[in-house]
Amino acid sequence: MWWDTYWPMPWMLFGPGMMILLIVLCVALMAVAMGGGWHRRAGAGRALEILRERYARGEIDQAEFEERRHQLER
Repeated sequence: MWWDTYWPMPWMLFGPGMMILLIVLCVALMAVAMGGGWHRRAGAGRALEILRERYARGEIDQAEFEERRHQLER
């Protein structure tokens, strides 16, 4: 019969390959949905630097500086 010479090897890789693709897709979707938390923390350093510059120039008072600094560090 025809299935005596059938070599299923390429199709055996399709299932695991699709599972790996699905897992990578899910992880990427979760990273996007969570907003990339590690990027937000890196950006907070620059925001705090700008806040300190504004305080040093006298654009904001100490109370506003402390309030905004507290919000950035959360």
